[in-house]
Formats: sequence, C-alpha cells, structure tokens
Amino acid sequence: MTDYDGPILEIDNLSISFFTRLREIPAVMDFTVSIQPGEAVGLVGESGCGKSTVALGVMQDLGVSGRIVGGTIKFKGRDLGQMGAAELRQLRGNEIAMIYQEPMASLNPAMRIGKQLMEVPMIHEGITEKEAYQRALQVVTDVKLPDPERILKAFPHQLSGGQQQRIVIAMALMSKPSLLILDEPTTALDVTVEAAIVDLVKDLGKKYGTSMLFISHNLGLVLETCDRICVMYSGEAVERGSIADVFDNMRHPYTQALFRSIPLPGADKTARPLLAIPGNFPLPHERPAGCNFGPRCDYFEAGRCDAQKIPMIRIEEDARHVTRCLRSQEIDWTAPRVATQTRQKGTLGAPILKVENLKKYYEVAASALFSGREKKVVKANETLSFEARESETLAIVGESGCGKSTFAKVLMGLETATDGRILLDNREVQGTPIETRDTRTVSDVQMVFQNLFDTLNPSMTVGRQIIRALEVFGIGDSDQERRERMLTLLDLVKLPRAFADRMPRQLSGGQKQRVGIARAFAGNARIVVADEPASALDVSVQAAVTDLLMEIQRQQKTTLLFISHDLSIVRYLSDRVMVMYLGHVVEIGTTDQVFSRPYHPYTEALLSAVPIADTSVEKKHIVLDGDIPSAMNPPPGCPFQTRCHWKSMVPGALCETEVPPLRDMGARHQIKCHLSEDKFRQMEPIIKVAAK
Repeated sequence: MTDYDGPILEIDNLSISFFTRLREIPAVMDFTVSIQPGEAVGLVGESGCGKSTVALGVMQDLGVSGRIVGGTIKFKGRDLGQMGAAELRQLRGNEIAMIYQEPMASLNPAMRIGKQLMEVPMIHEGITEKEAYQRALQVVTDVKLPDPERILKAFPHQLSGGQQQRIVIAMALMSKPSLLILDEPTTALDVTVEAAIVDLVKDLGKKYGTSMLFISHNLGLVLETCDRICVMYSGEAVERGSIADVFDNMRHPYTQALFRSIPLPGADKTARPLLAIPGNFPLPHERPAGCNFGPRCDYFEAGRCDAQKIPMIRIEEDARHVTRCLRSQEIDWTAPRVATQTRQKGTLGAPILKVENLKKYYEVAASALFSGREKKVVKANETLSFEARESETLAIVGESGCGKSTFAKVLMGLETATDGRILLDNREVQGTPIETRDTRTVSDVQMVFQNLFDTLNPSMTVGRQIIRALEVFGIGDSDQERRERMLTLLDLVKLPRAFADRMPRQLSGGQKQRVGIARAFAGNARIVVADEPASALDVSVQAAVTDLLMEIQRQQKTTLLFISHDLSIVRYLSDRVMVMYLGHVVEIGTTDQVFSRPYHPYTEALLSAVPIADTSVEKKHIVLDGDIPSAMNPPPGCPFQTRCHWKSMVPGALCETEVPPLRDMGARHQIKCHLSEDKFRQMEPIIKVAAK
C-alpha cells in the first residue's frame, strides 16, 4: 500500500448497536478517536463500557447481531464500512492485527507454532515457505523467546502462558501491520511476565513503526505504554487527552472516581480507605437521561445534567483535551477529597496459625503420557515457616507456580503435608484431610476463591447456598434460625435481602464475590484464605470488595491470608507480606519492611514490575529474563539464581551450590539470600514518589 501521512485510524461519531428479538441495544454511541502513525492510544473503562466493541468495529467483526448504525471508521483515509469482504480479509492480519486477552483462543492446538506463524505471510503476501520460516524465526527472536528453533517445532500446550502470549504477539507482527489492537493482552499473566510483555510491545512498536490501540482496565499499564488516553463509560468516551492531561489534570467525575478506587502509593486502609464508585453500572437499555454517569456522580445537578444529551466539550487550557461534563469548568478539581470515615486500626492478637518447616512434595511419573517406573518429585512447598496472628492480614505473593495455592490447599485439608507442622490454635492439622476433619476445624479455615463462576452452584439460590454452609457447620437449631443468620450475612456483605431468592446467573461478578465472602464467613471462620479474590473484578468493584473484607475482618477479628500477585493491593491491605519463589519463602516482614530496601532480588524485581497509575512515581527498571524454572527440575543452590541480576556480586559459586539461609535483617524481617550486608546497603529504592 502507498505511504500515507494522515492518521492511521480515524473513528468519527461511531455508534454500534446489537439487535435482539426484543430491542436494539446501543453498545457504543457518538465515539470519536484518532491514532497518528507510530502513536499508542489507551482505551480504558470498566467491563461493559464498550471498549472491545470499538475494537471489533474496527475489525468489522461484529457478528450477526452487531451493526454500525452511525459514524465512520477510516483506516489510512479509507472507510472500512465501504469495503467488500475480500478487501477486508486482505486488510485483517496484514495491515490491521489484533491480540486477544486469551492466547489459546488465537492458537490452533493441533498445529506446530512454526506452521501457524508461517501461514500469515504466505497467505497475505504470497512469499515462499523458506522465506516465511526465516521471518518466523526472526519474530520469535524479536519477542525474546529462548531457543527459537525449538519453539517453532513445539505445540501450543508445550508453552507457558507468557510464552503463548509472546507467540500471539509474534503472529500479529508477522506482516508488519500499520495498526495493532491489543485487547487486555496481559490480564491473565504474572506481573513480571506482564512487565516483560509491555516492554516488548513498546520496543516492537518502535522497531516496526506500528500504531497501537491498547485496551485495558489497568490505568498503570496505560501510563507505561501509551501517548494518549481515552476514558469510556457506558458506551461513550467521557474524557480524551494526553497521558499528562488526563492523569494530572482530569476533568471528568468518572475519571476522578476511577483513580480514587485504585490503591496508589500512600493509600492507607485505615486513614484513607479507597472510595468505591457508588451504585451500579447502567444496563445498555436502561441508561439514564442526560449524563450516563449522573446517578453515580458526586457533582450531579438535577434539571441540568439530566436535561439533555451531553456533548464533548474542549478544556480551555488545551485544545486536545476534551470532556463530556457540563460542569467541568465549575468543579474544584484540586480540592482534597472529602474525608470518608477513618477506621480504627485492628489490634493484633495472639498467633492463631503457626507453620513450621512445612514441605509438600508430589511424586509424578517422569512422562505424563506413559507412566513408566521412573518417578520425579515436584517440590511445591519447601520448608515454609511463619506465623499469623488474630486480626492480621498476611499477604502471600509470587508468580504462578511458586507454591502459594499449594500451601492454601494443605491448610484447607484438600492436600496433606509431606513433612513439617501446621498448628491451628495449637492443634496439628497438616496430616488431616478435609473429609476427616471435625466440623470446628472445617469452619475455622475457609476460602474465598478467585473464580466466581466455579464456586457457586448454578442451580441453587443464593440463600440456599449460604444456608447449606450453615448446615454443614452445625450453626442454628432450626431452619428459621439458619434463615435469619443467612439474611444477617447478606447484610454483612451489603447485598439486599431480596438477593436470597436470586440465582447466581442473575448476579454481577462483584455480587457473586460477595456471596462467596458471605459463605466463607458463615461459620465464624478464624482464618480466611482469599485467593486472588478481586483480580477478575473491575477496579471500582475491587475497591468495594477489598474494603468489605477489611470491615468484616475488623468486626470478627479474622486472620486473613491474602494470596495475590497485585502488589499495589497488597501494599494497601496487608500488615505483613511473605514473598514466595519456587516453593521457598524468600522474604517475609511487615509491609513497610518488604516495600523498602533492602530487598530480596526477587522482591526487587516484583516491585519494579508493578504498573502504578501515578505520573509522580519513578521506578527503577528491572525485567526478569525467562520463566520460573519447573518445580520438577529446580536449579541447584538458590532457587532464584537462574534469573538473578545480583548473582555476579556473590563470590565463587555459592549461589549455584548452596540454598541460602533465611537471614534476619532486624525487627523480624527475614531474607533468604547470599548477598553481603554491604551489598544490601547499596540497594536503591525501587519506587520513588516525586513531589508534585
């Protein structure tokens, strides 16, 4: 195609609707954005706001029921709506490429990686198989995958999630597209893998001169990857401008509310709790009159904000910065937020849980398909030792495969320990499976799961599921008593009592998670294990759910074990943090100790990888190479030595031959590392907040 010097993508007053038998459902209304050559634009907003619909509109892939009912989408000056099927087919994958959230949805499980990559230029550009192989080899090298020739021969299931996502990125770049659309490309990945992928996308964007539309709900990621940002709410763009404009000079109440519901450095769960956005997201066919955000807005003015359709208005200081708010010039955006109720800091009690030298090994056949005589041992947990006190929140952090969930299973009784002890109120529970545990022990340790859909019975009402838990825990002498307790639990998790008669399918993600929390606290649990309880939720719902957990914890003096890879939420919520890597505890201490130097080299890399939605934050940049080694074949010596950038500072081959001891850094802060005191003192802070 001839060189084009105008905008790569121009979306002008776009409206998209989906048509059902009952009605037309407007999904996107009056949406305008343009992307210049080599520019990255971030599209942010909560689930259901229309971000992915815009992307599918650009791809002209709205399915049978979706239709563009107004406006235009132009690619390099040509209207995509006027193109025929053959022309669009030539454009997709060649000039415009899309990377989806779930890599396995884009990969054929029955085809080798090399063949899938080679198909793209062979179909679109008609090049030979030999040329296509060389290009595939080049892009796999570009996306920093080890041993590219082996990768090309592999099937998708033989790669980790991070490697699969890199292959999908490589596939998108095979024909050097002018526009790359990324739809939540890192949601399912560990924070360290996410950091590497984000780095990669930025580098490749520069190398190939690709323009990008980056769809995300993570404001920190958008800050790190994009030049401009467009904030969406309920099918409309509500604010658009450069990153600096929108982050430092926001002019829409929804943008402000989004930032207030995410834990930035300095947030404090007692002094400055997060503010969840009140009310619920409107359904597409039940949008209010006037401003869509009106019913949830702190600055709403009846008779004005609901009297007319709100247009995009330019901010006086900057012609490129626009907002969909009639009151943007009247609101004092610099005013400190109104102090919400400060909360009493919970008083920590005596230790409830003591874990001493806990080991959990699995014996597996060396070949998963043909279980021969040779067995291998997977060391999922290796000599874990720590304690947790009453009313304490202990966060357990680390990448996938580090042993967090294995420990949770042993504590719950879903697995039994190989060695060591778990003392729950001085009762040993490590060898007792859940089916032989007494009712008291089962009700004492409960879990809130990450996957909201697998944990609720789809054929049982919400009330019945909570009552069932009360029956199992032996709570209440009659059905009436249990029903009253169930309604009290719904009050506790701030759900209307009428929800008792609803089925899970009638609930939103945040509401389902609240039911899960009510069920976990039904038996007055002493310890609640929260396994990534908010990672699948929007930021405002996440704020409400985490705040709820804190409130119930304070009332019931529960010990919370919070498993997460999101260090922003960990910093906000937890009293102490335990960092795990390949089955080992590599660092443990109070939140302040773990988030300030000295760090374990792995903690340092984790902190560097966290995207922070604050332009005043400076971060030291560390990207880890490679994935976590297999627990079936761990490296000798220090478990982290294969990825550690401090290793050269340790004399001899100590890191490769000896597992380091857990050293006391003072005030019960422990780090498992061979580095000398002198080297620890030389560490620089990872996160610095500059004065605004």
